[in-house]
Amino acid sequence: MEYAGSYRLEACLGSGGMGVVHLARSASGLRLAVKVVHQQYAADPEFRARFRQEVAAARRVSGAFTAPVVDADPDADRPWMATSYIPGPTLAEQVKNNGPMAPAELRRLTAGLAEALRDIHRAGVVHRDLKPGNVLLTDNGPKVIDFGISRPVDSDLRTETGKLIGSPPYMAPEQFQRPREVGPAADVFALGSLLVHAATGRGPFDSDSPYIVAYQVVHDEADLVGLPADLVPLVGRCLAKDPEKRPTPDEIMSELRPPSYEADAFIPAQRRSLERPLITPAGEQHTHVGANSPSGSRHATNPAAVPEAVPAGAPGPASKRDPAERKATAGHRQRAKWPALAVGVVVLVYGGLWAAQGFGDTRTSTADPVGSGAGEAAGAAFEPWRAPSIGDAAEPGVAPACSYAPSLSGVSATLVCSTRGVAAARLDPADGRVIWSRGAAVDGTRVPVVSGGLVHAVLTTAKGARLRAYDKDDGAEVWSKDLAGYRGGVRHADDTVLLVNDDGRVEALNSATGRTRWERRLPGHTDPVFSLHSPATGHSYAAEQSGDGRTTLVSAVEPKTGEVAWQHRLDGYLTPVATERGVLFLSSLDQDSMTDAVVRYDTASGDVRRVPLPYDMPQAQVAVRDGTAYLLARGGTLLALDTTRPGGNAEPRWELETDVARSSPPVVTAGDRLYFSAADGQLITVDTADGTLIGRTAPRLLSGKLAYMASLPAPAVAPGRVYAGAPDGSVFGVDSEDPGTW
Repeated sequence: MEYAGSYRLEACLGSGGMGVVHLARSASGLRLAVKVVHQQYAADPEFRARFRQEVAAARRVSGAFTAPVVDADPDADRPWMATSYIPGPTLAEQVKNNGPMAPAELRRLTAGLAEALRDIHRAGVVHRDLKPGNVLLTDNGPKVIDFGISRPVDSDLRTETGKLIGSPPYMAPEQFQRPREVGPAADVFALGSLLVHAATGRGPFDSDSPYIVAYQVVHDEADLVGLPADLVPLVGRCLAKDPEKRPTPDEIMSELRPPSYEADAFIPAQRRSLERPLITPAGEQHTHVGANSPSGSRHATNPAAVPEAVPAGAPGPASKRDPAERKATAGHRQRAKWPALAVGVVVLVYGGLWAAQGFGDTRTSTADPVGSGAGEAAGAAFEPWRAPSIGDAAEPGVAPACSYAPSLSGVSATLVCSTRGVAAARLDPADGRVIWSRGAAVDGTRVPVVSGGLVHAVLTTAKGARLRAYDKDDGAEVWSKDLAGYRGGVRHADDTVLLVNDDGRVEALNSATGRTRWERRLPGHTDPVFSLHSPATGHSYAAEQSGDGRTTLVSAVEPKTGEVAWQHRLDGYLTPVATERGVLFLSSLDQDSMTDAVVRYDTASGDVRRVPLPYDMPQAQVAVRDGTAYLLARGGTLLALDTTRPGGNAEPRWELETDVARSSPPVVTAGDRLYFSAADGQLITVDTADGTLIGRTAPRLLSGKLAYMASLPAPAVAPGRVYAGAPDGSVFGVDSEDPGTW
């Protein structure tokens, strides 16, 4: 390719696993460094979304100590990002060509990089790959580069899918052991390793094998021989195994005050460092999963025992930080979501990357998640149980996805699950006994549902997808439907299945028979997406955003007849997430795919109220109850937002920093309970009255492996109990009345 946007590519500056960096020129002759994503990643919608968010994060970082972003196009055929071209050797080239740095040079480098990290962290960004090759030496001091795209360059160490983040000699112990707990302190550890390299030409942990380096980083003491004596204590603290014992960039600069280095006018301002959240490797109804388009503490927190200031490393109550700081922290967690490096011999071994996308019906919405079975067995004694597998064909290492249907009209309650290798299985909700299981060559996990008296499951393979309907009693297949030629997923609406053809026509099937009920185009729509069905209103909601993302056409459709009850064009890039008492709730995304508001649309009066969030949240998943929107962001921030206040402004009822980097959608129920699952199999519950973490189960991994999934199945809630799947392939049920005993 000769151009990226309007910039002519003149020469290749470097290449990595994720993209190529070119020297380019603008129309005025300005020299730029343009990163262009490889074609195979350009075809991945999830990668595009991640790249878009990375561009947004890079824009927030000042250009004083980095290469500022000039332009970018994450939506191009080959996504690209242009930054200012900064002439000068990398630190790696300087040491290789000229040998170790003199003590005075080393102190200036230390101060310059500490100042750069302070600037980066203040913007809410964690670099996660600070190393000699990513530091440019210029007349104005060091510049930190290459935190826009994660790419494998300095190591052959890879996960099963070839994904890599970081370079082992410059990675912190938590990046190997708990990659989703990575915060600003990991960059400080990398700074310590980088300084040893600059002073000696080698690293503090040295071996030809990246696996041995990983072991040394986690278990061995750093080799600081060759460092100037007055820098040994400081660098030693930077290389502490415990992130909490490492200095902040401000503290580093304080120890390097004049006359330690030649910057007599510089006196660093002290500030509190960014808090480092605990991060676990990471149905409702009322749930929206992110934008359109992975072991923490095992014990429950006693609310009375939690002090107002909770030390890092312990789950705690709502965050008391101001919105500006919260926004910065949310940004750095957003950056921390790239695929992580796995080191199998010495630390936890993580499973491969696989997508749970496409035709799964994971966002069905009802007015009450517990459903009409509120009286069913709610007062009966319930013994927690665990089913090790949902079928002989099940492949462990993936969390099964389950849904619960309450008893209706004499029909018993039903718990149905699916996983890789099992299309559908019915379990006894009382004890987890597998009643029947139907194996199939299923690549991904979709949530099976009961619709039209049958169990519906979507089978996805390399050859395509198919919807199958099974008899609820014996698991016999009743009918099936090839999903080739459809897009946007399968939406179940009571006893109707809604599909959207490739040409934009909507087709409705009878759930019991599979026969077509109606087929037509929705007025005003060319590519509608059904993101929500509400039994309370009887409507399914289709949304379609305008090409420029400024408005969204929303239609309420009667699923049995196809009649459009109403249509309204709303401002913003919106997705319906819930209905309650005649109000449709929608989540709003900004141009950087960050959730920035919740919109209330009163369908009776036509009143529209936009409730902005106190800070943008990355990939927030939303649940609504009693006018309060509960937003669970990627990175673990949980926010309760009262949307009923007049004037469109709302203060958070509470905020909670959970220790979960990747979570399922939240499920909110009566009785002040909110549930969600973590990628390691933990089931977590929060008291919605005050945002207190009140229960969590133990992680359930398979031999330490954590399979990274594009989306995590939400727990299934029933009266008095909660069901969830775990990566060890099990399904378990717990008593929801006393989560402190989980």
